[in-house]
Amino acid sequence: MIVEDPLATRGEDGSLHCNACARMCKIRDGSAGFCGIRKNIGGKLDLIVYGKPSAFGVDPIEKKPQFHFLPNTIAYSIGTYGCTFMCKFCCNWELAQAIRERLPMDVWYDLPPRKAVEGAKSYNASSIAYTYNEPAIWFEYHRDIGTLAIKNGLFNILVTDGYGTQDFWDRASKYVHAASIDLKGFDRDFYKEYTGARLDPVLDSIKYAKKLGNMWMEVTSLVIPGKNDDKDEIRSEAEWLANIDPEMPLHLIAFHPSYKMMDVRSAAEHDLLPLREIALDAGLKYVYLGNVLSPFANTYCPNCGEMLVRRTGYAVEVLEMLDAKNSKCMNCGLRIPGIWNAEQARKLKERD
Repeated sequence: MIVEDPLATRGEDGSLHCNACARMCKIRDGSAGFCGIRKNIGGKLDLIVYGKPSAFGVDPIEKKPQFHFLPNTIAYSIGTYGCTFMCKFCCNWELAQAIRERLPMDVWYDLPPRKAVEGAKSYNASSIAYTYNEPAIWFEYHRDIGTLAIKNGLFNILVTDGYGTQDFWDRASKYVHAASIDLKGFDRDFYKEYTGARLDPVLDSIKYAKKLGNMWMEVTSLVIPGKNDDKDEIRSEAEWLANIDPEMPLHLIAFHPSYKMMDVRSAAEHDLLPLREIALDAGLKYVYLGNVLSPFANTYCPNCGEMLVRRTGYAVEVLEMLDAKNSKCMNCGLRIPGIWNAEQARKLKERD
């Protein structure tokens, strides 16, 4: 579909200069960018996935993962084909890498923006999540969904690899309430070898999106044994994040074999526990373990240690010791950062 007000500009030679992600593709007429879904048709942007996602689901918001944003609610989740990265460990590679792998792309749901919003409401979802593949490349689609979602009392969540440009973040932040940014490692060589991308644009995204101040943000890091689990590297990452905001949650996610890394063992809780301690020691207040059953999926007050939110898998209980209305621990009175109710979520956009 030819989209209006695209995140791209037309050059004098008829090419499109895409400004969705850090690759900044120059797309010749009749060709597509690196992602494979942003095409130049006569100097206009044809977003081939607009209104036609290849995956949707009804997920707990904790699966995004968002632990401090509207806990124990439902996110209506949408994804398409294509990606800005080529991660060898991708768990959604059948979508993200379908174009490069020349896989059959025969799933195209009919889901224009209004129908997406209606679908979310039919499942009593509180939010719509743009996920499964990199949403920066289908910006114009989720922009139109997200704008309509707000008018219908819904919230918007972005699950991203952090390769979006500042222009992308400026636009997306107008309707996105919460962002989960994947920081897949803290080493430039690792990024180049295992994702086919660069680390620096991701770091720039985290800093810039946080600076905007109108979205709740959490960071995820997949822990791959022997690849990106060096203790000094984890410390450097945690110190860097703590310098931006020590209260921004970090999720250490256990790797399980996938795609081109089936020969690497799964990470277990005992792999993650010392890394969590390092991240806490580096100054982060909320460090969670994911993809393993662990008590450290729970939210604890960093001051008094009181459990505030209990999580067993995706079974979530917000305990009475969390004063969600006033965002504080009932035991010691410490302010607990987060967006704990719909009123707080709405205020995020009232600042704009």
